[in-house]
Amino acid sequence: MEILLLAVLFAIAVYIVQKKRYEKTEYYQQTQNPYSSVLLNKGRLGEFYTYKYLKSVAGYKRYLFNLYVPKSNGETTELDVVLLHESGIYVFESKNYSGWIFGTESQQYWTQTLPTGRGRSQKNQFYNPILQNKGHLKWLQAFIADQTLPFYSYIVFSDRCTLKNVTLTSGKHYVVNRYDLFSAVQQNIAKAGMQLSSDKINELFEKLYPLTQIKEAEKIIHIKNIQHRMQNNFSQNISVATATPKVEKNICPRCGGQLVMRIASKEKRREKRFLGCSNYPRCRYIENLPDE
Repeated sequence: MEILLLAVLFAIAVYIVQKKRYEKTEYYQQTQNPYSSVLLNKGRLGEFYTYKYLKSVAGYKRYLFNLYVPKSNGETTELDVVLLHESGIYVFESKNYSGWIFGTESQQYWTQTLPTGRGRSQKNQFYNPILQNKGHLKWLQAFIADQTLPFYSYIVFSDRCTLKNVTLTSGKHYVVNRYDLFSAVQQNIAKAGMQLSSDKINELFEKLYPLTQIKEAEKIIHIKNIQHRMQNNFSQNISVATATPKVEKNICPRCGGQLVMRIASKEKRREKRFLGCSNYPRCRYIENLPDE
């Protein structure tokens, strides 16, 4: 019992120390995200780790987190982490995923493969992060309105995943695990050299910083716009003949869970796409999608 109590007290002490360190970081000072919320949110944790891996990059630099950049249709696009550096403007899209990752630069969707035990695996699809970051770069460049500035696109995956087969062809994007991020950026810095003065970096920071401090209501609108687009994309893929009203809203008609896109692994329908309930294996509802 005493050992258990000591272990609990030690864990609390470690948490307090780490929390204090966290609250001294630029990430916290800019986002004001509580330490507990970062630990419990995969997306925020991935952003914070991306920042941590970049902290020791040499040269004059400023960081920006969660920029809500306006688009021409009145909506916004969210950029996870932006590094303003002497060598240019780095835009990082953080993917805090596990499993094996497959994809090419031009495919609309990439595949995540997760082991489910007994030699089986589950395949999930997610939107190509390179295409996603291309959109980020497009609207950021439009907002800054300076075509002479150098921009760099980095997709950063968790150290818990393996980039099993990721094919890049244009040479304009980098896809790395977090443990390779520092060296990848350092190599680009050495190649690019000095591109921006400290005054220019500060000028850009002052222009972009307000985009990180938008009101909570605007963030909610941003999230709803994303959900609406995802709903429309899924609805377009669902067979009208079999879809029910609830399925059209991506809600499982059996248990009320969220329907997510997956890829079949069984021999009869191998590599076929379908919508599966997020509460699997408790709920085994599926909705087959038409072949592309």
